Amino acid sequence: MTVDYIRYDILTQDALRSVVRTVLTDAATKGLPGEHHFFISFDTQADGVVLSARLKGQYPKEMTIVLQHQFWDLIVTEDRFEVGLSFSGIAERLVVPLRAITGFADPSVQFGLQFAPSGDEEGAADDAVAEKADKKTARAPARHEHAPAPQAMPAPANPAAKAEPKVKPKTEPKTGLKTDPAAKPAGAPATGGEVVRLDRFRKK
Repeated sequence: MTVDYIRYDILTQDALRSVVRTVLTDAATKGLPGEHHFFISFDTQADGVVLSARLKGQYPKEMTIVLQHQFWDLIVTEDRFEVGLSFSGIAERLVVPLRAITGFADPSVQFGLQFAPSGDEEGAADDAVAEKADKKTARAPARHEHAPAPQAMPAPANPAAKAEPKVKPKTEPKTGLKTDPAAKPAGAPATGGEVVRLDRFRKK
């Protein structure tokens, strides 16, 4: 899968390794100025590292060398450095690619750099790609083979459904008669009220 974003972490590591290359180049051509001296740690299993079998046996993973008084024939190229050092009175020739460097320090000025081994950088790039793919997968909507069964929803309340119809009172026909509100229809039992007779309203 193609990486389509800028790896600033790797670019920063490369830029800082170029600082180490510049410092070593100056030391190779001019020597170490003042009290400056270097501690350089590197991965002994990295590609391009050249060590004797004796040193590889003593330092199977990482090794730190000191460039101060007893070193010679320091050669710095675009991607590596070579140097002669003495270990327990035995002269050794080391070849160390810049990408194999895991640490660089100049104790005289309390300056130090830490680097990820080259293999870790490649692994970090692969992890970043995988992480990006996982994020895309997580954002994708889930697909289901069967849609969930619809749930019954309660019917909306209809306030007019149970409303009792309003019955308009029947309009009495106009007869020109005045009706006593207390009057009751004929044949109704008397309850103490006065029954209105029609002959009361006839002309005499």
